[in-house]
Amino acid sequence: MTSTDADADTGDGFEAWLRGRLPARGLRTKGAAVLDVLLTQPRRASFASTAELAALAAVNTATVTRTAQALGFAGWPALQQELRARYLSALSAPDVAAEHHATDAAGEASLRRDLDSLALLTRRLDADAVRRVAEAVAAARHTVVVADGSYAATGISFAHNARLAGYAVTAVTGGDAQLANVVSAMTGEDTLIAISFWRLYASTVLAAGEAHRRGAKVYALTDAASPALAEAADEVLLVPAEGVSFFPSLTAGTALVQAIVAELATVDAERTRRSIEAAEAQWDRFGLLHRRPRPRPEPGTHQA
Repeated sequence: MTSTDADADTGDGFEAWLRGRLPARGLRTKGAAVLDVLLTQPRRASFASTAELAALAAVNTATVTRTAQALGFAGWPALQQELRARYLSALSAPDVAAEHHATDAAGEASLRRDLDSLALLTRRLDADAVRRVAEAVAAARHTVVVADGSYAATGISFAHNARLAGYAVTAVTGGDAQLANVVSAMTGEDTLIAISFWRLYASTVLAAGEAHRRGAKVYALTDAASPALAEAADEVLLVPAEGVSFFPSLTAGTALVQAIVAELATVDAERTRRSIEAAEAQWDRFGLLHRRPRPRPEPGTHQA
């Protein structure tokens, strides 16, 4: 049994995912041929252009586009993004590194990949979804951001800036005991933000499910949600996270977090202004900053 077959048996593989997106009427013969390529040749499909996939399925490019749309995507590039994320999530770290064929110019390749990911995020991001997450954080009694491993960097950034904006947001970035304790106190007045990419952390998925069961709003920032995470989330915001080595890139995910916090700061601008001013006063009192800002001159005065 292949790794893809094993994943399918758990309901978290290519077949379960793709067949779960089939329209009630099914696909026409040529569309079924495209689906068969996706199921039987996920590696080739994950890296193929529209024309290459059409050739593999012995159909034209228009059929590939229509099939992707029948499966609920805008077109083949959108479907391929999630297909590739799911393919890579089924691989070990050494296998992922081998897939990317790292070269001596890996640093440049990484920067180019991140630029492409940011462009992709910009094209496909639903601005209304960003607003909904921001409004949920603003309305919550308390927001918990769950992000483990390297993803902790994105979660900490989210929580830090959201607190500066004036909202009660806590990042939980390691330790199942702490996560269990925090989730056990959540209610329908709270919000949980789950941030995880690639193979996903089991603790993050479990926390999302428990928070949902307790009535909290749940939002997931990921490159490919598992069925359990998707079921727990009120909304899933898909983020391109493919890197050029054995680890995923956090660039697009961090950019999305920045966008959410920027939106959050506009929900109640006066609240955010007061919060930032209060924080600034404490930074000065604690002597935290190497360079302190110069006070703004009073209106009508002149500084030499």
